[in-house]
Amino acid sequence: MKSVSIRSKKPDRKTPAPRQQPTGPPAQQPHTLQLSPCEDLHVLIAKRAYELHGERGYRHGSALDDWLEAEREILSQIPPV
Repeated sequence: MKSVSIRSKKPDRKTPAPRQQPTGPPAQQPHTLQLSPCEDLHVLIAKRAYELHGERGYRHGSALDDWLEAEREILSQIPPV
């Protein structure tokens, strides 16, 4: 009996697919990450809490107080909806 070789018409998986060249202008990548309103608020509170921490002489043990005070200050500046 003869052995018969069958060739597959599927591309070999080891061969990478050809890369297509972009036809239009390259897309602009933003230089900063887009923050959601909640994340932005969190950043503002964190910055203010760090400022308060510095005003206290960078003493340990008052992180929660600094955070809560910063939160009160920042949230009081936001107009009600």
